[in-house]
Amino acid sequence: MVEHVLIAPDKFKGSLTAPEVAARVSAGLGVPAVELPVADGGDGTVDAAVACGFERVPLTVTGPTGEPVAAAYAWRAPTAVIEMAEASGLRRLPGGPAALTATSYGTGELIADAVKRGATRIVLGIGGSASTDGGAGMARALGARFLDEAGAELPEGGAALRELAKIDMSGFISLDGVEVVVASDVDNPLLGAHGAAAVYGPQKGASPEDVQVLEAGLARLAARAAATHGLVGAPECRSSGRESDEGANEERSGRDHEHAHDGVPRPMGVAGAPGAGAGGGVGFAALAFLRADIQPGIEYLLDLLGFGAQVRGARLVITGEGSLDEQSLRGKAPVGVARAAAVAGVPVVAVCGRRTLSDDDLRAAGIQAAYALTDLEPDPARCMAEAGPLLERLAARIAAEWT
Repeated sequence: MVEHVLIAPDKFKGSLTAPEVAARVSAGLGVPAVELPVADGGDGTVDAAVACGFERVPLTVTGPTGEPVAAAYAWRAPTAVIEMAEASGLRRLPGGPAALTATSYGTGELIADAVKRGATRIVLGIGGSASTDGGAGMARALGARFLDEAGAELPEGGAALRELAKIDMSGFISLDGVEVVVASDVDNPLLGAHGAAAVYGPQKGASPEDVQVLEAGLARLAARAAATHGLVGAPECRSSGRESDEGANEERSGRDHEHAHDGVPRPMGVAGAPGAGAGGGVGFAALAFLRADIQPGIEYLLDLLGFGAQVRGARLVITGEGSLDEQSLRGKAPVGVARAAAVAGVPVVAVCGRRTLSDDDLRAAGIQAAYALTDLEPDPARCMAEAGPLLERLAARIAAEWT
């Protein structure tokens, strides 16, 4: 289609899914438009893939507190798009946060089903997680066993990992021929002040004391993974399988950083890799157990969803999300869309529920203008409740000013 408007928004969290945002904007524009809902690996990633032609595969899996939940992944052979939030997300908590015991097990069940279906590429979005278990639950669902000193299986959750003595991978699912890509814009390591427990634990209900417990569990996970079968850690950890080396290996691998001679911290192995702390440490498990590759979420998903083909011939791109703020500048969907549109030489405007970014901030990010629901309705509660009709009014304004 020539001279169309490409509508490529993320969700308005709590109000509208990305497909619903795109539909409302299209309805209000009154000009030829192509709807391409997008996501950055968090909530709504499966919805965006389905809106772009993938099949929705429903599945009942284990929720973050052990109860069954109805989840789904997106399928277009041979690719499966799996969203951690579907199975193991905060929205799946029935009675509030469960910081110490929440599990990523259901995410592993989704992966196992996709492999059984014949997937040779799995795209794993890991935003919006409820757990801080280092991905142990996910790995357990794929056949790993996490054992204490007596050889008993550990309970689910990050706190239990403090008692981890051995990881048994003998029953782990075969991933031969399966490419796993983690779509995430989070670059946190697994451990330390910028790690999964310290940064994201409080968002999942963890108290300061809980954060210390979770940190200890994650450190134990990283250490035992290195010491028991050499999956993780510095090269010296992988090169030696001698029992006598395990204590030293564990001490080195359990830290997220080691200091070089100049005193500058150096990341240690997979635990220190950018993105290892994403999804409560699921990024770590994906790197260590699934041999995954972590890619910038929005960039990878735009390519997967066919943004490049759809932007050709467009005269304008409309993107957006619920809140345009400082977090948006850290690789969120609207900025990713703006960067991709700039390559094609197409101007970009954004719609949002509210914005705290200045015009200069927006222009620096490649967004020429932003239209907020709060420009029409100052009451945030009414903006949430009436987001659809308000979006249509904003779209009409965009049409008058840009088309």
